[in-house]
Amino acid sequence: SSADDGSTRAANIFDVARLAGVSHQTVSRVINDLPNVRPATRARVEQAIAQLRYSPSPAARALVTRRTRTIGPVTPGVPDYAPTSIATHFNIAARAARYSVDTVSAVDPDPAAIKGVVEGLLRQRVDAVVLIVVDIGVLEVVRGLDLSIPLVAATAAARRGPHIVSIDQYRGARSAVRHLAELGHTRILHLAGPTRAPDA
Repeated sequence: SSADDGSTRAANIFDVARLAGVSHQTVSRVINDLPNVRPATRARVEQAIAQLRYSPSPAARALVTRRTRTIGPVTPGVPDYAPTSIATHFNIAARAARYSVDTVSAVDPDPAAIKGVVEGLLRQRVDAVVLIVVDIGVLEVVRGLDLSIPLVAATAAARRGPHIVSIDQYRGARSAVRHLAELGHTRILHLAGPTRAPDA
């Protein structure tokens, strides 16, 4: 329906239900990808959603599912290629899996400051936190956090653990040196990164 000013009211879940000939609970089940919806019914609801250009409210979905489908990556406040690349590819993967991403940059790499950033994300009710770690001290903070949601640290450290996803920089460096040696190079220079980096 149109208002007097010519604007069109956004469709709601009841409009979708009416057009699809189902209850609003069924529409909710389809939106939240819950089981026990016949394929033909699901298709009818999805067609009605597309036709009405219905966009479910994230807040309403969070009330039903108790999940926000939002992940909070914490990126270091440094312009280094590796952390930036990890953050970029994480955002692409999360969005492809239909998650929203609330990225926070931690300007201060101090572990206590990182802990404060994580606590801020928890207040926003994210479903998970991903720390992109460039300071080895942050790994100790990660181990000490007792959270009700998943928290993962992405790092270049050789350390392993249930909450740490590591990139094997040593193996990569060995492969690069081997390749250069096989090409006949005998003088190979290594430029080290920051001393507090996990892979230093």
